[in-house]
Amino acid sequence: MSIIEIDQVNKSFGEVSVIKDLSLRVEEHAVYGFLGKNGAGKTTTMKMLLGFLKPDSGEIKICGEKVIYGNARTNRYIGYLPDVPEFYGYMTPKEYLGLCGEITGLKKEVLQRRTVEMLQLVGLEGNNRRIRGFSRGMKQRLGIAQALLNEPKLLICDEPTSALDPVGRKEILDILSIAKGKTTVVFSTHILSDVERICDSVGILDQGRLALQGKVADIKNSYRKDVIEVDLSSGYPIDRIMKLLKEKPYISEITSNDLRLHIQLSGQEKAASQVLRFLSEEEVPLLRYEIMEPSIENVFLEVVQ
Repeated sequence: MSIIEIDQVNKSFGEVSVIKDLSLRVEEHAVYGFLGKNGAGKTTTMKMLLGFLKPDSGEIKICGEKVIYGNARTNRYIGYLPDVPEFYGYMTPKEYLGLCGEITGLKKEVLQRRTVEMLQLVGLEGNNRRIRGFSRGMKQRLGIAQALLNEPKLLICDEPTSALDPVGRKEILDILSIAKGKTTVVFSTHILSDVERICDSVGILDQGRLALQGKVADIKNSYRKDVIEVDLSSGYPIDRIMKLLKEKPYISEITSNDLRLHIQLSGQEKAASQVLRFLSEEEVPLLRYEIMEPSIENVFLEVVQ
């Protein structure tokens, strides 16, 4: 089932066209990474999903229901974490979630249970400090707890790990990975390693258009280039081995950087094993032999202009 359906959506601000014929689908219980350079249209798209902005044309549906600008009943399906969430600094986490639950009409017993569950999920249970003293990472975690309080079918996060240190980023990504068991997660980011770590699928925006969309594993496989990297021990005559390798029909290109060989294979079957066999027969002293996997970062740099 598609939680999000966007069909032929366009959005301009004055004479500036920000979103151009955008169509995409996000399936249930996925972690979907929404990628793009600054200004690509990620935040604009998210605001249209939430009914905060009106598309110039096209249609957006959440859980099969059309999103209507200014009357977004579809937001009852959504939990939202903005890039910089705001809080009442004089409150504790428990008090803040209690207020949010009352505003959204949660029954008292449900609110008490959900508050405990969410604070445990984000690692803030038993924390009675005032929110004004929280770090950026703690505020992001509390923001996720608030966004998940009503058990939404869709969690939308706008740059949830931006400006966090590595420990804070790991905490947020771990929480999102756990959350996908009960909801669908969509988050925008420019930190491509975060996407590769937890996302099932990605969509890459380039100048307002969807340049690429698909499952992470499928995308990486389609951009595979059959490359091997080899690190040699110091003192080995690298020029000699490069000359011999260039003569092999299963190698299309070979370059070096100090004692590291970058070998582009020709695509022949078992080419990688042939390289390893040759190096073994020549008794080449290897420190590392690695068949390189394409990364989302490499794919991103290839498809964006």
